[in-house]
Amino acid sequence: MPLIDHLFSIGPVRKAIWKFWYPFLTRRLHGDDVIFLNYAFETDPPMAIPLAPEDEVDRACIQLYHHVGSQVNFHNKEVLEVSCGHGGGASYLTRMQAPAKYTGLDLNASGIEFCKKRHPVTGLEFVQGDAEHLPFPDNSFDVVLNVEASHCYPDFPRFLAEVSRVLRPGGYFLYADFRFSDDIAKWESALHMTPLRPKLARDISPEVLHGMECNSDRSLTMLKKKLPGFLQGLGRDFAGVKGSRVYNALMKGELSYRSYCYVKA
Repeated sequence: MPLIDHLFSIGPVRKAIWKFWYPFLTRRLHGDDVIFLNYAFETDPPMAIPLAPEDEVDRACIQLYHHVGSQVNFHNKEVLEVSCGHGGGASYLTRMQAPAKYTGLDLNASGIEFCKKRHPVTGLEFVQGDAEHLPFPDNSFDVVLNVEASHCYPDFPRFLAEVSRVLRPGGYFLYADFRFSDDIAKWESALHMTPLRPKLARDISPEVLHGMECNSDRSLTMLKKKLPGFLQGLGRDFAGVKGSRVYNALMKGELSYRSYCYVKA
């Protein structure tokens, strides 16, 4: 196992690394209007969801958010997205679903400042905060959304407990993320122990792999332009370009990408 993987497997060290990485990435990508930091999603035949012209460049990444977010009707609901990144998914879902209020939260203060400037959308707000210590009262939201972020959390069960705490009874947890094969049993155990009731579960690895292929050339060009040489390997994994460790693991079945819908009783 490469050294970087050993570091990422240690909770406090992993959190410190990501706390550095995301602000660094925000600064590096400043001015390039990169509003999605997640992998992508594409079906065969293509999803072909209708998009505004300005959204087309991010179609594959938007489709992952569409897949996760469209499981529930957000209309007149209060929605929280934990780890909203650069806010592209929050903007899309707010414009598409018209919730009463959509709150995007992220640990990266630089990213939150970017989001506030980049996404002036009615009903959408951004706040800085920790996924394992959500700064909201009990029973605050009708929907909690989390897309491709929980693998960075040192204490995943703690995050799930926080999701359950801030959800109202009858509220939904919409979730998508991946794990490598040696972490799947622990992942599944934590999900099984959550007080939330599972409604839907799906392995979306083929669609994510196809989405990565759609985005690969664009992502590789951006990485070469923006990252120093010693970070290119980490950047390729982060972006999921063809030939990266993450792409190859997904293709070989050594990594599983899944989406879920849970309900609070």
